Amino acid sequence: MSTHWLAERARAAASAASGWRTNGSGAAAGGNGIGGRDVGSAPVTLDESYARCRDLNRRYGTTYYRSTYLLPPVKRHHVHALYGFCRYADDIVDDLGSTADPAERAATLEDFGTRFFADVERGGSDDPVLKAVVHTVRAFDIGTDCFRRFLRSMAMDFTVETYERFEDLLDYMDGSAAVIGEMMLPILEPLRPEAFGHARDLGIAFQLSNFLRDVDEDLDRGRVYIPQEDLRRFGADPWVRRCTPEWRELMAFEIARTRSYYDSADLGVAMLPPISARCIRGARALYSGILDQIEAAGYDVFSQRVRVPGWRKLAVAYRVYQP
Repeated sequence: MSTHWLAERARAAASAASGWRTNGSGAAAGGNGIGGRDVGSAPVTLDESYARCRDLNRRYGTTYYRSTYLLPPVKRHHVHALYGFCRYADDIVDDLGSTADPAERAATLEDFGTRFFADVERGGSDDPVLKAVVHTVRAFDIGTDCFRRFLRSMAMDFTVETYERFEDLLDYMDGSAAVIGEMMLPILEPLRPEAFGHARDLGIAFQLSNFLRDVDEDLDRGRVYIPQEDLRRFGADPWVRRCTPEWRELMAFEIARTRSYYDSADLGVAMLPPISARCIRGARALYSGILDQIEAAGYDVFSQRVRVPGWRKLAVAYRVYQP
């Protein structure tokens, strides 16, 4: 959840998901894509906006979408709205099918943020996705600083291709992952304020799991999220796209560090109401399963994209549903 308790970024489906385009000034022109609407079209209703967000979650964040069904319906659609916001921004940045150059994408992302913050201020939106997002933000009094930090990290992807130290990567993940846990907390209604830090750690754990799974896809975008100091320490080079002994040692180290964030997150689950805890336990089990699958593949993330098998997803769902 980008993350993030939402941050399954589903990069492989980005070009199919997005239909955003620019109108020459960098502003999103919309149409049949994730957000925006054609001039003259009927205004979207709030129910339709939430349905749009739910469909985005269902199609492009399947692991997390299944976890939302462990929440009561009265909360589920708010989580879909947050996913819709993240997906909207992520596709502006990472749609490999778009012909827009980085400057146009950056302008579109900035316009998206400007429209969102203006809509939050006035209390409503005409955008097919943002209408639901604004409603959720105001209903749970989610701080707009969370969204500013998220958009800052998204914008970093236009200019930052590597991270020297893990601390540098943590700065990026503050907005791309940890902040999503902060967004989610008002919806999950924690019983203790100490849950805050553990929610951030779960977001980081999810993001790191995705980074390790998606090394090959990120190389296609010219990015390496594994810290450069780690690559030098183990003598591993992702650009050769081969599972060498050095690469396996590196991945074992990165997986161990990621699991330490899951361990911290587990402490926070006990600080949630039972129905919220059930959802997070399900998402945690599914996302951490990515690490298990990487290990089962001998740390080879280049030959094919590792996936959590369907039977395991069903087993997780059955287990967390038990009293």
